[in-house]
Amino acid sequence: MTTPLVLTFVGRDRPGLVNAIAERVAGAGGTWLESRLVRLAGEFAGVVLVAAPPDTFEALAATLAGLETAGLRVTISPSEKAAAAPSERLIRLSIVGAERPGIVRDVTQALTRLGVNIEEFVSGVEGEPFTGAELFRAALRIRLPDGLAVDELRKTLERLAGEIMVDLSVGEEAPVG
Repeated sequence: MTTPLVLTFVGRDRPGLVNAIAERVAGAGGTWLESRLVRLAGEFAGVVLVAAPPDTFEALAATLAGLETAGLRVTISPSEKAAAAPSERLIRLSIVGAERPGIVRDVTQALTRLGVNIEEFVSGVEGEPFTGAELFRAALRIRLPDGLAVDELRKTLERLAGEIMVDLSVGEEAPVG
């Protein structure tokens, strides 16, 4: 039997960071199940779901804590894999617009009011090809609560898009469960 653990880490980017974590997880008898890792502004950060035997938790925590001397901060949180309700749906949402403060706040506020859960959020700012103006881009994977119609989500986001001057597109995905 194994226990799911969520590891989070951040440190100055350099070769070998992922390997250092992977070696310690494997050394404790753990299995790397899922991860999201990214380099931002010279820092490397990630979230990793691992499964490890319960009797190795303390040893794994100690060996990962040893990475702090190399400038990598790691935290471990025991977790439970939550099963999604069959009626919940995953939806893709994309946002493109002129960069300005508050876009993320405005969109996430609207989603929160609808009871939507953000499962994945990737964003960035880039130069527009012809003018060089800064464009904000984001791709989200969101989970709709039971009872929220995709059309209601779409209408709410279309109103918001007009107010904050961004393009928002909603695309439905197959149910997960």
